[in-house]
Amino acid sequence: MTLRAGIIGFGVAGRYFHAPLLRAAGFSIPAVVTSKPAPAQEYLGDVDVLATAEELLARKDIDMVVIASPSPLHVAHAAAALRAGKHVVVDKPLAPTTAEVSELEHLATQSQRKLSVFQNRRWDSDFLTIRKLIEQGRLGKINSFHARWDRFRPQVSDRWRDRDEPGNGILYDLGTHLIDQTLLLFGQPEWLYANVFSQRENSVTADGFEILLGLGSLRITIGTCLLCADGGYRYRVNGSQASFLKAGLDQQEAQLRAGVEPDEHLFGTEPAEQWGTLVQGETGQREIITPETGRWVSFYEAMREAIEQDKPVPVSAAQAYDTIRIVEAALTSSAMGCRIDLQPAAPLVSR
Repeated sequence: MTLRAGIIGFGVAGRYFHAPLLRAAGFSIPAVVTSKPAPAQEYLGDVDVLATAEELLARKDIDMVVIASPSPLHVAHAAAALRAGKHVVVDKPLAPTTAEVSELEHLATQSQRKLSVFQNRRWDSDFLTIRKLIEQGRLGKINSFHARWDRFRPQVSDRWRDRDEPGNGILYDLGTHLIDQTLLLFGQPEWLYANVFSQRENSVTADGFEILLGLGSLRITIGTCLLCADGGYRYRVNGSQASFLKAGLDQQEAQLRAGVEPDEHLFGTEPAEQWGTLVQGETGQREIITPETGRWVSFYEAMREAIEQDKPVPVSAAQAYDTIRIVEAALTSSAMGCRIDLQPAAPLVSR
């Protein structure tokens, strides 16, 4: 039986991220909720375009709901979908606070439904390559990890992302991707020091951040700036044997926006000019590393297995809790101008 997914929100995320990946993973999409029906009808063809989330949740031909609405609506839409007996995928961030993450996880457990967070950047080409190099031991013991996601977006736009509402701002947007990747590689840090700030004229949300995290002797820095014309290296990973340097951004978003489907040849591959470099510590010898192929569709393939075979979801609410916990600590550190020691988090069990 083909699983049937409904999408709440058919803007950039719904149209270019979720819909193509859902179809590539074997889901059908009977209905979407959007105020602009043309893009949905053009891409999906015979699809029911609905005006409200309530209409979608009332339907019996929907097994899973994908929340691709603005971030301030994620909690309300996810809670309603779970109460309606649907499995749920929420675009990041799951919620603005850890308390709300816990509430949604509790509701998912009560409803006996799967709840997952769309952290697609776990399946970026460059991140998969870094994970492989670390797992193979080619860098040795990691002593520092630096990840940046800089852009040149000097103008504040008249859109929901730039409004002063819960869950908005660059720390909840790009920041949650960088935090999730960091936690996946190294686990929970022991402490952090953060500066979360606004630099663009008329900005009412955070549009930049710098976070230093520590775990034993390991030092991790992550950051974003929206006034940077040259992002430089996206990643610098330094180990006891070698370093890995990587510039450029994973190609999957650009390919999807250009109309390339996830099952097409060369989808997820990176151009040779932005392949990363491994630098040996003793000799300085440089080696161009052939990257892994990026594969965002892996998220929805794992989500399908979670529903059909009762396997774990690809990104759990417990992992989302850990990410939002870092966000909350970073906001506190920035506001108080001090280091925050991170006590072990209380366990959050996810289906």
